[in-house]
Formats: sequence, C-alpha cells, structure tokens
Amino acid sequence: MTGATIGVAVAQFAPAADESANLEVIATLVARARSRGAKVVLFPEYSSYFVDPFDASLAEHAQDLDGPFVTALTALASEHDVHIVAGLVERADTKGHVRNTVVAVDAGGVVARYRKLHLYDAFGQRESDWVEPGALEAPQTFELEGIRFALMTCYDLRFPEVSRVLADTGAHVILVAAEWVRGPLKEDHWRTLLHARAIENTLYVAGADHPPPLGVGHSVVVDPQGVPVVSIGTSTDVAVAFVDPAIVDRVRRVNPALALRRYTVTPRD
Repeated sequence: MTGATIGVAVAQFAPAADESANLEVIATLVARARSRGAKVVLFPEYSSYFVDPFDASLAEHAQDLDGPFVTALTALASEHDVHIVAGLVERADTKGHVRNTVVAVDAGGVVARYRKLHLYDAFGQRESDWVEPGALEAPQTFELEGIRFALMTCYDLRFPEVSRVLADTGAHVILVAAEWVRGPLKEDHWRTLLHARAIENTLYVAGADHPPPLGVGHSVVVDPQGVPVVSIGTSTDVAVAFVDPAIVDRVRRVNPALALRRYTVTPRD
C-alpha cells in the first residue's frame, strides 16, 4: 500500500472538426488542471477530431500513434509534468474505417493505449459503419507514484466485464473517455453506470464527456463507495479529485466483494 494521493482531473469540452482548435482547448484545460493540483488529466473520446454525423472525413483525419496529435499531447505532458489521457481517431487497417483509441502519454510519449472494444451500435447509432473494433488483448494500464490507472471508452461502460478485468489488474482508478450521446434517460444511465462500476469493483472511476448539445456532460470522479467526489455540469471546464489508494484498501477490507466472488471473466470472439 502507498500513502500517496494523486490529483486526477476530468476535462470536459466539445471536440470539433478542427484539430488545431481542439489542441488549443486541450492546452488551456491541461494548464488549468495542473494549476489545481492535477497530475493526471482525462479528456473525452474523439478529442483529436469529431464530426456529427460521422462521414468520410473521420478516416481522412485519422492519425498514427506517433502523429501530430500524440506528439502535441506529449509536449504538453512534458511542459506541465502531467499524464494526459485523451481520445484519438487512429488510422485503421480497414479501408474507410478508423480505430477509436484512447492514449495515455507522459513526457516520454505513449505509456498505454486502448482501442474501444464495444462499438456504439445502439440507440439508433451505427459506430461500426465507421470504426474498427479493438482486438481482445491485455488490459491497458499505467502507474504513477504507486497508483495504477486503467483505460476504458464510453459504450464499454455498459459491459461490466470490461471494468472487472481492469480491476483484476490491481487498478485503483478506471479512466473512461466518453462521448455519451444525449437522449431520453441518458444522463441517468451515465451517472448510474459510473457509480455502479465504482461500487462493484471497489475503486475510483473517472468519466470525461462532451458537454451538450451532443453529449450529456456531467463529467465526474466517483470514489470506491460510489460517492461523487467532484463533477462538472454542462460547461467546458476541469474538476480535480485527489484519489487515495488507502481508501481503496479500506473499502475492500470492509466490503471484500472482489475476493468473495465465485466467477471470473472469460473473453469471447
């Protein structure tokens, strides 16, 4: 067990079809988060480029993991001494498609990358028409000062097996980059699922979303008992929570649900 606490920021903004403008907002929010004590800054899904509805420009603006977007994030991480986690439209192998990827970078470059497993073919949407699903592979995590962070994307939140596998890595915090599309009851789903994933896995869950009119906003950090520590309404802003692994340990002593379970998660194709 470590006695360290780390400031984790959820950074809420509305990515657009303008890569330079997106990076300008990201730079502003990273500086703001760092000034408030953050060492990890979580941005939404599709932070590098976003267009609604999706069209062929998505693939035209896809980048590699060593492309200009990740390079710019790495420079910001170095300048502010933080880890940055953000959604990237990554080049894919399938013609006309992209990968919906979340990258975590520090001053030296990419420390983890996660490709969305469950595509948003629901609520009248068809993400799979444009996005190639991620392969089933080892969970993507990184460590900072003894605290382990794990990566997840948006619709994956509806599948509890994903977060359970991340909990099994020893993660203290799950970072969820999202574009949680607005609709009837969708704000309730967002809040409920973030809280449920925290409670059932006895860890912190942080979710960063797009604000309205497309997203629901309400980016939040939830503690291991399902209590929101900090949150944002519908504005462009950052909120910083100080996560404490001792709290994770204490909750798991009182509520050893992970240790008591009788099932494991087995992936399927």
